Amino acid sequence: MNEFLNLFEYAYVGRALMASCMVGIMCGVLGCFIVLRNMSLIGDALSHAILPGVVVGFLIAGAQTFAFFAGSVVAGMVAAVLITYLQRHAKTKNDAAIGIVFTSMFALGVMGISALTRKEGVHLDLKDFFFFFFLGIGPQDILLTGLMLFFVLSSVGLFYKSLFISTFQPNLSGTLGVPSGLIHYFLMLLLSLAVVSSLQSVGVILVVAMLIIPASTAYLLTNRLPWMLVISGVIGAISALLGMIWAIVWETTPGPAMTLTGSGIYMLALFFSPQKGLVIRFFRKKSRQKDHQCEDLLKEVYKVQFGEKNGNGNWSEHQFYASKTTWKRLEKKGWKVIGLQKLSEEGILKAESLIRAHRLWESYLHQLGVTEDELHPMAESIEHHLHAEFLKELDKELGHPDKDPHGSNIPR
Repeated sequence: MNEFLNLFEYAYVGRALMASCMVGIMCGVLGCFIVLRNMSLIGDALSHAILPGVVVGFLIAGAQTFAFFAGSVVAGMVAAVLITYLQRHAKTKNDAAIGIVFTSMFALGVMGISALTRKEGVHLDLKDFFFFFFLGIGPQDILLTGLMLFFVLSSVGLFYKSLFISTFQPNLSGTLGVPSGLIHYFLMLLLSLAVVSSLQSVGVILVVAMLIIPASTAYLLTNRLPWMLVISGVIGAISALLGMIWAIVWETTPGPAMTLTGSGIYMLALFFSPQKGLVIRFFRKKSRQKDHQCEDLLKEVYKVQFGEKNGNGNWSEHQFYASKTTWKRLEKKGWKVIGLQKLSEEGILKAESLIRAHRLWESYLHQLGVTEDELHPMAESIEHHLHAEFLKELDKELGHPDKDPHGSNIPR
């Protein structure tokens, strides 16, 4: 433990943590708009397509941070323009356009680096492009990443309304005075800046992961964009921080460690998110099924109690086929008088509303031409989901019928 804590005394470890956290926040915020616009592959495309810009920048000014930055931004914008042009004007499918542009530009960049590395004195390694090499993070990289983080967050805050409208209502954005095309290219510029400023520090793998995973996780946790932006940025920072720590402990590559950390957080949200989690949805579905069983039992005992079925108020048949839990649920909801074979006032009203919904829906289906044999099962499956206002409109449309197609009374 002491050896581990001593690692944080080294300046390069602090710089690596700071750079990765800033990348996590920046990419997490931008990733929300990318994910919501169904453009997740764009981040992957730009992170590969900027490689020719790295080569050109190196040829012009050597291994200078600004040269890499300027060349990569230009290459990223060229890739964004080409992808958008192919998608809108060349009748090429969206994913195909992305694949064509980024693979072509990436191949061009690989060939350029391959040619450069054959020259004496040139040290330009593709491994540093793909993976996080934290020993290479210097003060200039921290400054550049910090400036880009400030610029990205300021831009999102300043143009939030336009980004919101063009993301959720692209067809109406022109009517509302928002130039959707310009906003699209501005978002591509921000994305290019984020990718380029992060690339030398954290590598392609982490950039792509940070653009997609935190935003996808935040999408599972909230339905409001402002909260999604905050949650995504926080998850990005936490993934970067924990991934770096685990990489140091396990002596592995930090970029993949951060990616797997983010994926682990995503899996937790996927299963346990309060609204969309698979586990929560499973238990909610089971609870709904139990409620429906309880409502079905309620209808049956109502029919026996009020003479719609043979049995003279004898509930023994239903006590036989319904589980004890369902009967207890009936009492717990206040629909049955405890200790008596009698429905409560509330239970009678609930039973009548369910029977009314069932028989009105049967009447509507019969009017549409559905055969009598099919009416009951179709109405049985939908009766639990019909709301009072909808039934009011349906009753009015049917002319307020008193009986269903089978001749049974429709409760008023």
